[in-house]
Amino acid sequence: MKQSGKTMGMIIARLRKAQGMTHAELAEKMQVTDKAVSKWERDLSCPDIQSLPRLAEILGVSVEELMQGETRPASLVKRINEIVDLVLKALVVAMGIALIVCSVLKTLKPTSGFQLADLGLASAGILFLRQGKETI
Repeated sequence: MKQSGKTMGMIIARLRKAQGMTHAELAEKMQVTDKAVSKWERDLSCPDIQSLPRLAEILGVSVEELMQGETRPASLVKRINEIVDLVLKALVVAMGIALIVCSVLKTLKPTSGFQLADLGLASAGILFLRQGKETI
């Protein structure tokens, strides 16, 4: 099955390697043999149509991306999400530290304190909502 100049086997192989998985590891997750995975990647056979959603989930893409061959590397998406989460965590910590330091130094006006707290709470809320979701 050829899409966008790439076969499904080429796409499966590229995504599997990007995830750092061996044939055996993907096979175990898919509940097939490593020989089946090898045949998929060499375009000697294709995954069963009913198993495509599970395969796409394991490889970190949608079924459409898997079928069409237009994918973003899962590792890139994961890295972007890690950076966004890190920035949000840093904002929460920075706002908390700023509140404490300004309070100790008695340089904090009530309105400024509320603004710092609001920014920290908003960042914490966004971080909480992002937990468990694949987003960019």
